[in-house]
Amino acid sequence: MGVRTWLQQWVLLVLGVVCGLADSSCRLLETPFYQSLYKEGDVIIGGLFPVHLQPPEPNLDFTQQAAPSQCQNFFLNSYYYMQTMIFAVEEINRNPQLLPNLTLGYALTDTCFKERTVLGAALGLVTGKDSVVTSSRCGRTPKVPVIVGDGPSSGSIVVAHTLSVFRIPTVSYAATCACLGDRQKYPTFFRTVPSDAFQARAIAHILRLFGWTWVGVVMGDDDYGKSGIQLLLEELQNSQVCVAFSEVIPKVNLEKSIPRIMEILKHSTAKVIVTFATAPDMHVLLMEVVRQNITDKQWIATESWITSRPMSSPQNLPSLRGTIGLALRKGNIQGLRYFLTEFRPKDRPSDPFVKEFWEFIFRCSFRNDSSPSPSAKPQCTGFESLGEVESFYSDISQQRTTYSVYKAVYAIAHAIHNMLSCQPGHGPFENGGCPDVTNLQPWQILHYLRNVNFTTPAGEAIHFDKNVEPPAAYDIINWQVGVHGMVEFVKVGEFDSADGSHSKFDINVTRVVWGGGQNEVPVSVCSMSCSPGTRKAVQKGKPICCFDCLPCAEGEISNTTGSTECQKCPDRFWSNAARTTCIPKEVEFLSFQETMGIILAALSVSGVVLTGCVITTYFFHWDTPLVKANNAELSFLLLLSLSLCFLCALAFIGRPSLWSCMLRHTLFGISFVLCISCVLSRTVVVLVAFRASVPGSNIMQYFGPVQQRLAISLCTSVQVLICVLWLVLSPPIPAEIQGRSAKIILECDVGSGAGFACVLGYIGLLAATCFLLAFLARKLPDNFNEAKFITFSMLIFCAVWITFIPAYVSSPGKYTVAVEIFAILASSYGLLLCIFAPKCYIILLRPDKNTKKKMMAK
Repeated sequence: MGVRTWLQQWVLLVLGVVCGLADSSCRLLETPFYQSLYKEGDVIIGGLFPVHLQPPEPNLDFTQQAAPSQCQNFFLNSYYYMQTMIFAVEEINRNPQLLPNLTLGYALTDTCFKERTVLGAALGLVTGKDSVVTSSRCGRTPKVPVIVGDGPSSGSIVVAHTLSVFRIPTVSYAATCACLGDRQKYPTFFRTVPSDAFQARAIAHILRLFGWTWVGVVMGDDDYGKSGIQLLLEELQNSQVCVAFSEVIPKVNLEKSIPRIMEILKHSTAKVIVTFATAPDMHVLLMEVVRQNITDKQWIATESWITSRPMSSPQNLPSLRGTIGLALRKGNIQGLRYFLTEFRPKDRPSDPFVKEFWEFIFRCSFRNDSSPSPSAKPQCTGFESLGEVESFYSDISQQRTTYSVYKAVYAIAHAIHNMLSCQPGHGPFENGGCPDVTNLQPWQILHYLRNVNFTTPAGEAIHFDKNVEPPAAYDIINWQVGVHGMVEFVKVGEFDSADGSHSKFDINVTRVVWGGGQNEVPVSVCSMSCSPGTRKAVQKGKPICCFDCLPCAEGEISNTTGSTECQKCPDRFWSNAARTTCIPKEVEFLSFQETMGIILAALSVSGVVLTGCVITTYFFHWDTPLVKANNAELSFLLLLSLSLCFLCALAFIGRPSLWSCMLRHTLFGISFVLCISCVLSRTVVVLVAFRASVPGSNIMQYFGPVQQRLAISLCTSVQVLICVLWLVLSPPIPAEIQGRSAKIILECDVGSGAGFACVLGYIGLLAATCFLLAFLARKLPDNFNEAKFITFSMLIFCAVWITFIPAYVSSPGKYTVAVEIFAILASSYGLLLCIFAPKCYIILLRPDKNTKKKMMAK
């Protein structure tokens, strides 16, 4: 319908042009439905004001002339704007310094708040007063060379886009859409209010300041709402603020859309609602919010409705108390209040809106009603006093847009003033020409408007920057309850962006009253901030503001609230139990102070003591048959090597050092080879002695004490050689092992793995040989069957060291050393007990068997 209506207006304009070319006088076929105010002057300034919010439905039949109709739903604020423009024009005309010998006039038209009607009103202004098109001006010189308005952004876009073709400038007092800053599309558009780009920047700053990361968005179904929200979303990029829902207040079908929006508002977890919509659109939504008693939301308002008295009535306070928003900076216009309040309807007979205004303020009627009813309004006398209406004065004090209207009129006046100051030959036009004010062209005003720089009577400096934008300045307003239960618009901060790039934001948080009945800053987040020691993990399929808090892994920390990542602790440090700070790693090694070290040390010392007891027993029973029969010299050497085996376990306990690392492995290897060599020598002697095939054979002369000592020395020398090569080429050294652990493990690195393997392999080779020979001698006569005990001891020895290998590899930290010590002690105890326990039993407890007769019984 809107497109067809615009087409209709254009058709009427074209018809007017054609009529002007064909006849000396012609009239438009349709009389406009909008009302207007007119005052003659040397220069006529146009004005577009939505005094009404609802235009009549257009007649699209085109079968007959439409009956006259009027706009409905009187809009008080816009009437103030219109009267402010009249006041500004009259004030300028009274100023002899500003426009001497020149009088401003005005042509002010009601636009009825719709795009399809604002274009018709604008075309009516630029084509002639009262829609009369004369042949002398039709299509050439418009009656109005410059227009103040329109107010809404959507209307201003339509007007600016259309009139820019004719280079007719428009100066808007309320159109804040950032899209109008495009000088390619709207080269003739000016405004005295900041662009919504600054308002979006300020709202984004408020959201970030109070940590509101989960917000709902409500916008109007027009350029103001959609462009404003788009700018806000751009400002919120990379700021961790997410939109819980985004809803549009439609212009039609409100009975279906509003209930749906209400359901979303009630069930959403977002407590902060950001709005970008005009006051009429927000009024529809907020009245439903009040009716449904939604009181737990913090509303963020734009300048379009933050100071609206109809929406801030006392009955709306439970739902809207604490609303925060941005308002245009106020200016003190001297004499405006008197102009707006000290009059009667009879004082303004040419004003077509004054009676409607009077009826709206005093809730009365100028029409005679012969059949009064309980709902009928009282009769207006026209002598009521505006001073008795408290809300009227409050509305005037908060009408910040009136100051923008005031500045728009003065900007045009100063542009004309600069024209009057032009010196012929030094003008800005061709050949230094100056404009003819008596025949003023729109493109001439356009040139001078770009360069105006003046100070208003209120004391504010006004100019347009390189993008033809005014300086941005807002007051941060908070809705608070006054002493009489009325809403007070309390200034709690301000936002300034003088040069368009650097912004100054200041807010006094202690003065703010919060919405939703909160005594503190409301919390509006999808997920609560992660505490120190945890990190954010975004929930799958949801915005980044919805997340889970996962504990940091071991060795990582987060010491701030809301961390997105955990930081890895530096080298030699580890995370504490709470994962909030890095602490030095615990140094771990098998020490003499801990329980395990004490037990192993005790077992080692006990082994040495027990071996010493055996040595003592053998020493005091040196001349007994049993000791003599078992080669006392070899037995003492075996016991001495076992003592070394027990003692070498102590070298594995304590803090590793270079000398302890070299000592523990070499002492272990040599002492065990010495021990096994002694056992092997005894096994061979026993086996050879009883396996001799010829009685009296001299074979034993090859296995005498000298040969035995030589064999033991030879076997041990091989291990000594291996150890020397190991120590020379790649010795064991102290090492630290950190890895993913809270401990620094101190151990001895074997250096050469081949050397360590050779040491163990050589021990294993001797042990396996000894076990095999002992196994062959297991059936010798009982009294001399030492081989049976050697077999059992070697079986234990081999079992221990075979199981040692996987246990050693799989044990962590100090338990690796403990496993090695256990293997040493277990195998040493096995040899000591299996070989010497039976003999000590006979020596000490059964001396009757320790005789030569018993030894030779078989």
